[in-house]
Amino acid sequence: MNKTVVELFAGVGGFRVGLNNIKSINSKGEAIENGPWSFLWANQREPSTKSQDAFNCYNTRFPHKNNSNTDISQISKASIPNHTLLCGGFPCQDYSVARSLSQEKGIEGKKGVLWWQIRDILKIKRPPFVLLENVDRLLKSPSKQRGRDFGIMLKCFNELGYAVEWRVINAADYGHPQRRRRIYIFAYSKKTNYYKATKSKSAISIIFNEGIFAKCFPINKNENKPSVISLDTYEDLVSFSDNFSAAFEKSGYMINNKVYTCKTTPIFETPTALNQIILTQNIPTYCFLSQEQIEKFKYLRGSKKIKRIDKNGFEYTYSEGSMAPFDDLNLPGRTMLTSEGTVNRSTHIIRDLNQNKLRLLSPVECERLNEFPDNWTNTGMTTKRRYFMMGNALVCGIIKKIGDELKKIIDKEK
Repeated sequence: MNKTVVELFAGVGGFRVGLNNIKSINSKGEAIENGPWSFLWANQREPSTKSQDAFNCYNTRFPHKNNSNTDISQISKASIPNHTLLCGGFPCQDYSVARSLSQEKGIEGKKGVLWWQIRDILKIKRPPFVLLENVDRLLKSPSKQRGRDFGIMLKCFNELGYAVEWRVINAADYGHPQRRRRIYIFAYSKKTNYYKATKSKSAISIIFNEGIFAKCFPINKNENKPSVISLDTYEDLVSFSDNFSAAFEKSGYMINNKVYTCKTTPIFETPTALNQIILTQNIPTYCFLSQEQIEKFKYLRGSKKIKRIDKNGFEYTYSEGSMAPFDDLNLPGRTMLTSEGTVNRSTHIIRDLNQNKLRLLSPVECERLNEFPDNWTNTGMTTKRRYFMMGNALVCGIIKKIGDELKKIIDKEK
């Protein structure tokens, strides 16, 4: 089976960087791909901005006529090339469903929610394998009906003939330079050899030993047995959406409408510390903090208790604990947000090794936190947007590890 890929919500190309182990850029500004994966089609569209910086970056590094900047909802799913792997990182949204106004048209999801675009592609193209990434709060979304949204995803996968494995992974737990926690979802068709080889194995075996995440990211074996959640006790997806809730844990497995999920703890690897990725020369001058910025950060990172009034007129006290005045270079970076580089509590601050001054991380150092090649986002976008792109990106090294194991799986297919 060919290792062909379609990449959705591609951003600046984190999945492709990871899967094809990209470490550098050639003289034309194009990525040097070292892996076996052939990307047939990619889609990236940012509806909220006129400038399409992420797409322009992707298209610069991977110039191809099949790179799409069109709203995915406007694309005929049948026109997308057949592929072995569908991958992408997509937003955590409200996945609720309802009966259409015309009853005979069946069930429809909320407009603009990207999960339904993924579901439509799966329904028409039926790729053997799917790899998705999301924020870990997906497992508990929405707050008033915990687990409903992830349950809808699993229910859809089951209806389309897939089994699913998932794991919440903190990249720093497995040797990477950022404490970035994300959920990774691996789905595979019941027509694959992988499914035929695993369907008779126990859930405990899949979660702890035999599954793709167990092999890539080992976990301690002395855990409790998985709890079991049934997805087949509802009349249809509308009833499911209205009534389902569940406590999904950070590891799990779904097969034939039965979900097995449990808490797991990683077998830790020594993380990459900030002092291993920061620049020692050619630091942009804008990274160094002014005295005014230092004072603002001192307030933002300090402890505080603030009287506030809610929308109902009730007064309450907002409390916030203190943070260290700057980040420890002997630790991996904290989770990077899209506000990185601004005067914000979450922004990294380090003490420069040479000048002994407080400063921000540079865009290149932020790229290194996500394991992109240096200057990956230096494609004409503003510095602020470069920070934003890395706050939105994934840790490419996690995808590389999954991709290496997925290659072995696909090599065993017909």
